Amino acid sequence: MKVTVNKIDDANVSVSGEIDNSVIEANVDRLAREAGKQMKVDGFRKGKVPPHVVKKLHGDKLQQDAESDALKALVDAGIAQANINTADIIGEPIFKKYDKQADKIDVELEISLRPNVDISGYEKAVPSFEKPEATDEEVEAKLEDIKAQQATYAKIKRKRMVRDGDMVVIDFEGFVDGEAFEGGKAEKFNLKIGSGQFIPGFEDQIIGMKYEEEKDIVVTFPEEYQSKDLAGKEATFKVKLHEIQEQVPAELNDELAQKLLNDEKATLETLKEKLKEQIVNEKISKLYNEELKPKLIEALVETFDFALPNNIVEQEIDAKINAKAREMKEEELNEYKENTEKVEALREEVRDEAKNSVKATFIVDALAKAQEVTVDDQEVSQAIYYESMMSGQDPQAVIKYYQENNLLPAVKMGMIEDKLFGKLLGLDK
Repeated sequence: MKVTVNKIDDANVSVSGEIDNSVIEANVDRLAREAGKQMKVDGFRKGKVPPHVVKKLHGDKLQQDAESDALKALVDAGIAQANINTADIIGEPIFKKYDKQADKIDVELEISLRPNVDISGYEKAVPSFEKPEATDEEVEAKLEDIKAQQATYAKIKRKRMVRDGDMVVIDFEGFVDGEAFEGGKAEKFNLKIGSGQFIPGFEDQIIGMKYEEEKDIVVTFPEEYQSKDLAGKEATFKVKLHEIQEQVPAELNDELAQKLLNDEKATLETLKEKLKEQIVNEKISKLYNEELKPKLIEALVETFDFALPNNIVEQEIDAKINAKAREMKEEELNEYKENTEKVEALREEVRDEAKNSVKATFIVDALAKAQEVTVDDQEVSQAIYYESMMSGQDPQAVIKYYQENNLLPAVKMGMIEDKLFGKLLGLDK
């Protein structure tokens, strides 16, 4: 077996060679003998099936396995000749040629290696910034929001007409073409006017009603309404008003602070300090995501220069192409399917972006190891669980989806990146 090795750069090695048919034939004979010792075929004792019978029964499979074994031997020979540590190999080889001829197979492939990233001088890539602060006005605005959120509703002391923002207690029943419809009736129902809880126009027509007044309210269901039987149809609701309640703002005092912070010793000043922290954290988060993180990644990519594993770059290009494809309309997608030159042009278009993404990944990995920044699987699960809860999704279902689609490594990498950058920027203090 002839093998030639050529070092492309520090992260990629080219291996080429010829696999003679005699090697493949010898592999087929060996595999057939080995299989015959395990097979059971009618007319032969178990383990005594002749090679020629095995070949007749499983010729195509034997040929494939024989070629695979020969190819592995060629790759192993190339690795040994190039003096490559197998632990440094990353991903699968890229095949440049696999040409079957009458007497041999010509093979050319690239083996990619994990790059050795020297992160000396990373400090100069870290951007400087002024830590945000919270003003008294911003704290007061938060307190006003809390007053509104903690407000209660009480029955009005003197009878008046309904106003926007009131809470009303009503009976209602809806009719379409004179017929009552399912789900269109309720008694002593609490409805906040202006909440947008009901069909557009319904709440507006409640405004101005008086105690015990009965009124017909006519509205039209939206065309996209969830019930197809009602979508786009005009409906009449017979409404009776029982009670009007108005908002009573919460009092800003130590008692409210203790309730919100679940701390018997808390005071209003304690609450203000917590709100100040919250405002600062929100500002830092916005500054980090919109300015500091993009600047830091860009600076790190520009600061360090090293060879990238070609197979990982190609994978990243694939990912970016697939992302673009998901956003394409069917007509545009078909144009790419029918035009390989157009696909290649698109690949070249995203190549630099893909290289920068791969480069950033290896830099972050090297920096995280140097800074001893880690994220364990439990932290990943907790983060997904929290985000799911906040968005109203089932955490277990979300975690299962991430597992089935192999998305957990990407989530973990993102968490490591944020933890690392927070440390480099001094935001973890």
